[in-house]
Amino acid sequence: MSTERSARTAGSSATARTAGTTARTSLTQRLSTIPGVQGALARTRAQRLATARVLRWVGAIGWVALASGVVAWVVGRGLGWVELFVVGVVLVTVFLAALAFTLGRQPYAVSLRLSESRVVVGERAMAGVVVRNTSAHHVLPARIEMPVGQAEVAFALPGLPRGGEHEELFAIPTARRAVIAVGPVRSVRGDPLGLVRRSMTWTDVEELYVHPRTVRLASTAAGFLHDLEGATTRDITSSDLAFHALREYIPGDDRRHVHWRSSARTGKLMVRQFEETRRSHVVVALSRNVADYYDDEELEIAVSSAGSLGLQALEEEKDLTVLTSHEVLPALSRRQLLDNLTRLETGTGPSGVVTMARAVARDVEHASMAILVCGSTVSPRDLRAAGAVLPVGVRALAVRVDRDAESGLSTVGVVTVATVRALDELPRTLRKAMR
Repeated sequence: MSTERSARTAGSSATARTAGTTARTSLTQRLSTIPGVQGALARTRAQRLATARVLRWVGAIGWVALASGVVAWVVGRGLGWVELFVVGVVLVTVFLAALAFTLGRQPYAVSLRLSESRVVVGERAMAGVVVRNTSAHHVLPARIEMPVGQAEVAFALPGLPRGGEHEELFAIPTARRAVIAVGPVRSVRGDPLGLVRRSMTWTDVEELYVHPRTVRLASTAAGFLHDLEGATTRDITSSDLAFHALREYIPGDDRRHVHWRSSARTGKLMVRQFEETRRSHVVVALSRNVADYYDDEELEIAVSSAGSLGLQALEEEKDLTVLTSHEVLPALSRRQLLDNLTRLETGTGPSGVVTMARAVARDVEHASMAILVCGSTVSPRDLRAAGAVLPVGVRALAVRVDRDAESGLSTVGVVTVATVRALDELPRTLRKAMR
């Protein structure tokens, strides 16, 4: 009985609260329909928003200074402690003065410009910020800040006359492969002590792609990729270039392939059969498993090598598939390939060269050549296992980056291993494979 009574009491309380909330909501809605009340509510809402915005300008040091000043003021006045009272007055005065630094409009038109949206590692990249005063009067000095990657760029903006402009140029470091987020540009007003800070954002974020460095493979080295271009296979097709034999016509066959002379001699429609020719399909598989590399420098050389091989295949208009130990990278154009390689980061897990070889065998049909790119910590046994996983008929090449080994060629199982110490050695090492 007591349980039922408690449940009824709780239900009654919940119903009462809901009814009260509904009544207040309906009362507010009815009041908002009155013109005078509606304007007052709008002004109150605007004042609350403005107050919240101002409160966000105050930093942690500002709140500490204000709280300390108020406490010192009250305690000093209550105890008759003149020194403490003076300290409180000074702190409150300093806070109010700092707040005055942020007042006023910021009538700016700001634009952010990059000299190039894509550069190669080591190339110069510049950015410029142009600030224009759009008001009809002089504006006070301010500060311009903007993030550039993990760093912060800041410069003082002088006072600008009506219609005046100020341009600031700065260099962006491009020592390593990366996608650098530049911006947004913010104008900041605040006091010298950093108690209060008011900022406004003016631009969107711009991305600068710092592409990996690549090398052009010489013609002899490029010929290393011409392994099966145009070679015939034993697969029979109804339309190709290499003639195989004649057979009887089957409904649905292309009548353009009817051999009329043989049809007249045999009294039956005879059509031509062809041997399917194979177009070179190059697969570049790059391991981005951190365990496959001794250090970050090896990884960067491997990424550059994969990019160089992929660009060579694209230039020769070959079918190209680029994958890593963790995903497949779209590579329909030069820009798309380099952009995706630029975004690559190291991964972890069991993925490695054997996993990539399985992905080639499972997902890439009609592959004629698989190029596995990895670091020095990949053992010959792993390369042998990767070659054993690849389909029969797929030519296997491994580009192994080892900065402590001599460049050269070796064979591990069915895999030809090209060891390189630096990116510049890749064309010469592939040339040796053609001898």
